[in-house]
Amino acid sequence: MALSQERSACLGLWVLLLLGAGMEEVVEGCSCHPAHPQQLFCSAEIVIRAKISGEKIVSPSNSSSPYMKMIQYEIKMIKMFKGFNKAKDIQYVYTPVFSSLCGVKLDSNNKAGYLLSGSMWSDGRISIGQCDLVESWDNLSVSQKKNLNYRYQMGCECRINTCYTVPCASTGENECLWTDWLLDNSLNGEQARQYACIRRSDTTCGWYRGGPPPEKDFLDLADP
Repeated sequence: MALSQERSACLGLWVLLLLGAGMEEVVEGCSCHPAHPQQLFCSAEIVIRAKISGEKIVSPSNSSSPYMKMIQYEIKMIKMFKGFNKAKDIQYVYTPVFSSLCGVKLDSNNKAGYLLSGSMWSDGRISIGQCDLVESWDNLSVSQKKNLNYRYQMGCECRINTCYTVPCASTGENECLWTDWLLDNSLNGEQARQYACIRRSDTTCGWYRGGPPPEKDFLDLADP
């Protein structure tokens, strides 16, 4: 199943369970599959850079459930990286009020800048959540900002495989091994911040870094 489908299925299942059971409190938290920033970029329908200028709570007119309430963030779009064929100008993005339903809290008081990715509802509204690529623009590395322009898109046909244990071997030529968790016990390590998995001229896939090589050797973990 595609990442976007998994994320939407997770959120949709929670809403259905809550409404169907008539629950009055949320008993579980949001859970997201580990994903490299490029995977989140490729699975998103919309990826933009924007500043948050305001927020308010909205709810569907046909529902009184507090779990259906959404935060409507008013934004000023600075740049669009993906979704040109779906939206021209985006003024609002929506996220669940509750973090347990994968809602995200953004800073609307200081006109903070963010990288936002998400999906488009059938009515044209843009939904974002914890399992999307939502990050303060200032927290992104220089390489990540450059990769948003074209390198991530170049590798959307490649597969990124997360390594949790050794040995961790590639299963095909269209795959890049993501080893941040093994080396740094983090999903925001060297490969996530500096690299993109792109298709080479010989049609195989490999990590690309637009700068000097890293100090750590993470490209071959086939041997324990």
